[in-house]
Amino acid sequence: MNKVYPDADKAIDGIIDGTVLMLGGFGLCGIPENCISALVRKGVTNLTCISNNAGVDDFGIGLMLQKKQVKKMISSYVGENAEFERQLLSGELEVELIPQGTLATRCMAAGYGIPAIFTPAGVGTEVAIGKETRTFDGKEYLMEYAFEADFAIVKAWKGDTDGNLVYRETARNFNPLMAMAGKVTIAEVEELVPAGMLDPDHIHTPGIFVHRIFQGADYEKRIEQRTVRKK
Repeated sequence: MNKVYPDADKAIDGIIDGTVLMLGGFGLCGIPENCISALVRKGVTNLTCISNNAGVDDFGIGLMLQKKQVKKMISSYVGENAEFERQLLSGELEVELIPQGTLATRCMAAGYGIPAIFTPAGVGTEVAIGKETRTFDGKEYLMEYAFEADFAIVKAWKGDTDGNLVYRETARNFNPLMAMAGKVTIAEVEELVPAGMLDPDHIHTPGIFVHRIFQGADYEKRIEQRTVRKK
């Protein structure tokens, strides 16, 4: 099975209006920049995006929000995006905010084939409205379903032609969990090498989870909030 695609535009083939997408990254770190740009060029709409956050106004998923491509955001944090705020308050965008750990674990459950999880996060809050609860050892837990995503789009540092992936430092974040969880997983990498060139002990995502891979280009790698030491 040839998993290698020439570029992002070819790799996102099959993503159509109404698709449910997982997008890796945390803030602006480790986001699939090339695939997001390709989705903007393609102009698909009515998307449901599962992502830790919505980027910023002019970068990441924020670019898709500007083009009104996103119908619903499922996220844990969205505080850096003014356009997101405007669409939320105006009723243009449907939003489901969930605790960050719950977001990660629902991704993991999807990858493991587990239909639901139980978590104490959100018990007694608005997050729990309409959800089933169970009591274990005297403590109440919410039942949360595993995500069902048509595509997972992730970004890695290195990958090989079999789809094995290596992430670098903080860019590891949500990417490994989401790579396991999509019905079709698309990986963009900074460096694509022949199969067998990666040290097996350093592989974070085995190629069995990855269906499409390509070498990206022109990564900006922006820093969302720069903190420096005073002199």
